[in-house]
Parts: sequence; C-alpha cells; structure tokens
Amino acid sequence: MHLTFLGAAGNVTGSSTLLETGSARILIDCGFVQERKFQDRNWEPFPVDPSSLDVVLLTHAHLDHCGLLPRLVAQGFKGSILGTAATCDIAAIILRDSARIQQEDLKQKQKRHQREGREPKHPYTPLYDPDDAEDAIQQFSPVSFEKSTEIAPGIRAVWYEAGHILGAASIRLEIEESGETKSILFSGDVGRKDMPLIRDPVIPHGAETLILESTYGDRDHDMHEAISDQLARVINETHAAGGNLIIPSFAVERAQDLLFHFTRLLRAKRIPPTMVFMDSPMAVRVTEIFMKHKNLFDAKTRAMLDQGVNPCDFPDLKMTRTREQSKAINQIRGTICVIAGSGMCTGGRIKHHLLSNLARPESTVLFVGYQAEGTLGRIILRKPEKIRVLGQELELKARIEQINGFSGHADRGELQTWMEALDPKPERIFLNHGEATVAQTFAESLNKKTGIPTEVAEYQKRLSL
Repeated sequence: MHLTFLGAAGNVTGSSTLLETGSARILIDCGFVQERKFQDRNWEPFPVDPSSLDVVLLTHAHLDHCGLLPRLVAQGFKGSILGTAATCDIAAIILRDSARIQQEDLKQKQKRHQREGREPKHPYTPLYDPDDAEDAIQQFSPVSFEKSTEIAPGIRAVWYEAGHILGAASIRLEIEESGETKSILFSGDVGRKDMPLIRDPVIPHGAETLILESTYGDRDHDMHEAISDQLARVINETHAAGGNLIIPSFAVERAQDLLFHFTRLLRAKRIPPTMVFMDSPMAVRVTEIFMKHKNLFDAKTRAMLDQGVNPCDFPDLKMTRTREQSKAINQIRGTICVIAGSGMCTGGRIKHHLLSNLARPESTVLFVGYQAEGTLGRIILRKPEKIRVLGQELELKARIEQINGFSGHADRGELQTWMEALDPKPERIFLNHGEATVAQTFAESLNKKTGIPTEVAEYQKRLSL
C-alpha cells in the first residue's frame, strides 16, 4: 500500500489524500485550497489521472474537503463519491454555491483588472461551472454511520461520527491483500464535546496507521469566558458604540451555531433586540438541511424542538437570498448584525460588508472560525493600519474581535485525548491539515508523550505502508 498527500500537507486547506492498494486507487477528500500562497494548486493538473481513481471518500462537506470534486469529475473521474447522507446533502449546496461565486467573482475581478491595467495570473474562466458541479453531485452515493461498506474488492470502509459539522466523519479502512489485513484511519476534522446542535465525536475502532488532523495542534482553546458570555459582551458593546457587527462565517455549522446562541441570548434577554441578517443563500439552504437531519442533533437541541422552539430562528432574523437584498443591508442605519460568507473572507458577500464597515471605529468585525495564513481574515486579525478589500485601500478603524471557543476543531489536548482513546492504538501517525510549524510542534509532543512514531505529512510525498 502507498499513501500520497495531495493537499493539506504543511498547510490547512485543500485536503486530499491518495491511498493505493494492489487492487484500487482511493481518494480521501478532494478539497479547495484557500491559502493565498497555495491557491495556484487549484489550477494545476491533478497529480494523479482522475480516470484512474476507483472511488472518492468524503469525511465532510466543507469546501476545503470537497470543493474540487467538480474539477475532478470534469477531468475524467467516473466512480462513486461516498459520504454520509448529511454530507452529500450539504456538499451539493457547497458545490453549487462555489460554482456560482466563482462566476460572480470572476466578472468583478475582470472589471477591476481592466480598470487597473493588470494582467490575470490565470485565465478569466472559473475552475468549474454549475454544470460541472451538477455532474459531480450526480456521482454522490450516501452511506450510513458505523455500517461497514465495501468500496472496492477486499476493501471495506466505516464512517464514524466526528462531531465537527453535521454529517462529518472519521473513516476507517480495512484492506485484505495477500492473506493479510491492514487498517488505516483517517480522522477527518475532529470536533469537540458539548458543542451546540450536533452530537459529540464518536471514538472509532483503532487502526495500524492514523492520519490525524493538526489544525490546533500547538494550542488549547481559551475558554476563560463562556462563548455565550463573549458573544453577549461583543454585541452589547457594539450596540453601545452605535456600529454594526460583521461576522465572517462558514455557511456550514458555524452559521447555525451563531443562530443557536443568538436565540438563547435573546430568549434570556441578555442582549437587546437585534436585527440579524443571514446574508448567505448557502447558509440559508444549509440551515434547512439541518432541520432535515434532526436525528443527528444532540439531546439538548432535540429537547428545544420538543418544546416547539426552533434552535436556529428568532423574530428579528432576516434571511437574505438575492444580491439586491444584500446590497440594501448597507443602507440601514442603526446597529445591525450581518453574518456572511466566506468564513476566511476569501470571497462572497462578506467582502462588501467589510468594505462598508472596516473604516468605521464604531463597528466591530468578529471572527468565530479559523483564519488560514494568507487569507484576508488572517490579515485583518493582524490589525494593519491599512487594508485592501475589493481593490480599495481602507484605513482599518473598526474594532477586531475573535472568539476561539466557536471552533469546530478539537484543540491540542482534545486531539491527544481522542487519539489515546483509540483501541487498538496506532503504530504510526501522520499529521495533516495543519500549518507546517503547528504540525511539527504537535508531532514532537505526540512522539514524546506516546512514543508512537509521528510524522508531518509532506506535499505529494509517496509513502509505503
């Protein structure tokens, strides 16, 4: 068997790992690269011929795990794309939205380049179009949690609930070859206990080889103040200043978590009535998918539903779908909250709201998710004096806040606890989905504490198992 890391190796986004056995070629995830310095990889030919792949396995539906599937299919992949039912439903929304946003952003970029006399680095064509997205969606095939599924001759896979987003999974593969049975476990993105809406991560059956994410492998989440307390403080302070609260948010899970907290804070009268705009057609559709998969909610959320309370709805919530509705938001006077994508400010409607608010000292930009190196979100977090958004240079005067407790990723201690609970323990660990220095720090920590050989994944390096 051989393993090749085709993405999220030395960086966070673009998850994609090739597993080759004597009888099959299996791709685990096929994600979009979002860090600016690595984005050229999205345009490069796939390192492996897509038509040679037998199957694609999805851990979950975030763009950095499924976003290049239409490109893979357009270039020749004909096999099934397997993921849990919720993952398939959400990934369909993600891919359609990604194709649409690429087309819209491309038109704006072309106009801006012409105005500034700049030449494009890549052709004025999207990576894929809506038809490509639909072709990929047609190849989706849903699987059930904790049910062994034959994905190729002699190879079986089991999806275990990972607790990261709705439908997210760790995937364990069992491969029979030459009278021997080998096992490999892909953690996917590991979630955290006691998070809103969804159930806690399940500890999978262990495996000889573990591919483990390392997003927060060098730190523990700062929980000195409860998430609800931090959010209430930021909302109330922004109200007192008379500005707007702008929240870049991932459309999947983070947007729904925010609505959950707003619902509880408003019901407890801890914040004033606030007009909240969910300015993301994708987040609106994903919220509807959440209600379709209520069986995946945790006990607290099901209890709210039994009491007739929608955990993601309240009177002053406005779901904006059209571009005209989105543009009208910035004409409103008085304090409002805008939740919009993308979560790392790399595209979508959030850029327009940042353009209208970053230079206003009374406004607040609140980050509630991981900001990868090189993204606009990471740049804003550094609080430079000036910042460029949509071709315009602004003075950064808005207040910048961050709540780390919202993260859907396990931190250093939680990842180690999850790994140590595996039975049997892995004999070898590879760390992916983490910035190079973070993954290296975590590898050294695991080597020291567990004695299990732990290596950091290297981009496109082919390893023998």
